[in-house]
Amino acid sequence: MSVHYASKHVNNGCDIKPSAAATKPRVTITGHANEFYTLVMTDPDAPSPSEPSMREWVHWIVTDIPGCSSVTRGREVVEYIGPRPTVGIHRYIIVLFRQMKGAGVVGLDEAAPASRSHFNTRAFAHHFDLGLPVATVYFNAHKEPASRKRHIN
Repeated sequence: MSVHYASKHVNNGCDIKPSAAATKPRVTITGHANEFYTLVMTDPDAPSPSEPSMREWVHWIVTDIPGCSSVTRGREVVEYIGPRPTVGIHRYIIVLFRQMKGAGVVGLDEAAPASRSHFNTRAFAHHFDLGLPVATVYFNAHKEPASRKRHIN
């Protein structure tokens, strides 16, 4: 799995500005063309790293992604929302699972959680028999300072 925000390649632990991640990343998947994958992106530090009472906050879920292709070929179950950290440094984790039962897993296309907060990636994977992750990457982001505009009278 390869993840890019514009020209920035996402490596484990790299810093990405929320403004640079406002739109969906470009994600390419390796694997066999006859296999299908599910991608999950979460923030385990919501609303703050010291008190993550909304852990995990789901930012994106895409299912039925064919191997050797792009996430754009999959089915977006939870629409992408970019990072919006309010306090501290947040980790954003992108996990890729191979769908053990192939495309069109019953219920997976309707897997959108009732709420984005309190999502559990492990329980989600278990419920849909996705097995262990085949790829994962994470990046860090923190609140960007407000732009300072000079007012000249």
